Order: sequence, then C-alpha cells, then structure tokens
Amino acid sequence: MTTPAARSGTGASAELFFEDLVPGLTVDLGVVTVDGDEMVAFARRFDPQWYHVDPELAGASRHGGVIASGFYTVSLFMRAYVDHLLSRAAADASPGLEELRWLAPVRAGDRLAVRVDVMGARPSTARPGLGTATLTGTMLRLGPDGRPEQEVLRTRFRGWFALRPTATESAETDPTGTDPAGTDAAQPDQTEPARAEARPTRTEPTGAGPTG
Repeated sequence: MTTPAARSGTGASAELFFEDLVPGLTVDLGVVTVDGDEMVAFARRFDPQWYHVDPELAGASRHGGVIASGFYTVSLFMRAYVDHLLSRAAADASPGLEELRWLAPVRAGDRLAVRVDVMGARPSTARPGLGTATLTGTMLRLGPDGRPEQEVLRTRFRGWFALRPTATESAETDPTGTDPAGTDAAQPDQTEPARAEARPTRTEPTGAGPTG
C-alpha cells in the first residue's frame, strides 16, 4: 500500500522526491496549443473583460483581436506542471508564489512551450519530512519553425515535496505485515510459544495535498 508521502500529486506512486529536485534542473513540460473556444469560455466565466470576450471591440482596439485572460494562461501552465512533473513527484501543498508576470498577449492558436527550472531547494523547517523547492516557470510562444519567439509568462513559486523514504520507513509500510527484522520469531531457548504482539492500526489520509 502506498503511503501518502509516497504518492504523486495525482495520487499515483511517486518516482521523484525532494532530493531529485536539485538547483539547476530544468524540466520540459511540453507544448500546449491555445484553444480559442476554451480561452473565451474561461474569460466569460471568470474574467469577462471586453478584450477577452468581445471580438468586435477587441479587433478595433490596440490588441487587434481577442486576447487570453492571464489567468487562463497560468491555468495552462498549471495543467502542464501537473501532467509532466507533479504526476510523477511526491508533491505536497504549495506555500505560495512570489512572482507572476504576463509578458505578452496570448491568442487562440498560439503554441506555447512550457518549462520549470529549479532555483533552490532546502529541507522545510516548518514541515518535517518535506523539502521546499523554489521554482521558476516559463511559457514561450513558438514560431512556425518551432523555435521560441517570445516569452509570454513567467512565475516564481515554491512547492513542498516529500523526502525520499528511508529503508526503515519503507519496511514499516510493508503491506504483507511481516516483521522485516524477524523480532517476533521464536527463539530456540524459549520455553513457551511466542505470542504475536497486538499493534494498533493507524489510518492515514490517502489523497495528495493540493498543488497550487
């Protein structure tokens, strides 16, 4: 049975832990294509400013057409972050972000390359068993040739990730219930059969904490 600390951000078994997120590491989060209908539907629901939802007004403005809500763009980043990193990593909650910048308009049909860079990492003093990683996320618009043309989003934030379980911790969560040290085995000089020691059952939550 997978313990909560060994689950990824999507609930699967984690393969990456805090120790793997070393400063200087860059993780490619893939390329996302902006869906125009989804972009406008998001704006109508959450950010209905005219340059996000009204093609006529937006077309007659300096924007030259409808542009994405910045919060839609950062949502695309978050989905790529979950799909390509948090789905593999023993992620806990995030204590927050320090920077979120929208550097250029995003439009329907744009292809955005997404990545995250590890800027720093240290064990958490407030949350034993976790480490804090400082991360920078970027999205870059790609040109017709697939090369980056312009940075459209940059964010700097922190994430909590579980430390890699030790061999002892892994043995303690052995689903077979066997005693890895063999301490309950009968010894040759015992004069009566050994009795299994009753052990309390501890129930722990099985879901991973929020990621953003």
